[in-house]
Amino acid sequence: MASDQIRQMVNFILQEAHEKANEIRVKTEHDFNLEKQTLVHEAKLSIQDEFSKKEKDREVQERIARSTEIGECRVKKMKVRDDLLKTLISEAGAKCAMVARGQNYPHLLQKLIVQSLIKIEENAVTVYCRAEDIDTVKSVIPSAVEEYVEIMERESGVKLEPNVTLNEDSNRCIADSSYGGVKLTAARGRIVCDNTMSSRLELVYEELLPSIRAIIFPEDA
Repeated sequence: MASDQIRQMVNFILQEAHEKANEIRVKTEHDFNLEKQTLVHEAKLSIQDEFSKKEKDREVQERIARSTEIGECRVKKMKVRDDLLKTLISEAGAKCAMVARGQNYPHLLQKLIVQSLIKIEENAVTVYCRAEDIDTVKSVIPSAVEEYVEIMERESGVKLEPNVTLNEDSNRCIADSSYGGVKLTAARGRIVCDNTMSSRLELVYEELLPSIRAIIFPEDA
């Protein structure tokens, strides 16, 4: 009887032990699987974050590269346009030089001197020109002064007696790059009227630049 009770107690204890062991195993497996799932999920998130960061970095680099390329294209385009405009004004200058070699050049010089005298409004004036134009300018100054006096007398009723002299010092002549024309000064050089061909060309160029751009580069108009 006592042995049966002992056997029953032993069996009960073994049963409890088996159940406890099974419970521990199940819980351990559950905890392991849960931990594994957590680690896998965290690893996925980490990989996704890393991929997202690399994708953003790639997009940023692509935008930078695209922006740089666009900037370089714009610079090249602007340089081509500037070179074209420089060529245009250079060709225009060459045509001005041809005018200075034409038969009407003396008459043009006379008109430029008259215009400058009207603009400068001084009695004592010095005329400067290119060294090669000295003889021509000297020959037209009397007619220019006479025309100027007539215009001022007609417009104001006052007969002026201007003292117009020509600079004949070759070291102080205006440069050949001026394409011709004259420059008048007064008040010891403090008052200047630049009526050279290059100066007039520059004024016309600046005035017509918007129209020139619209004609040459219509896509920007």
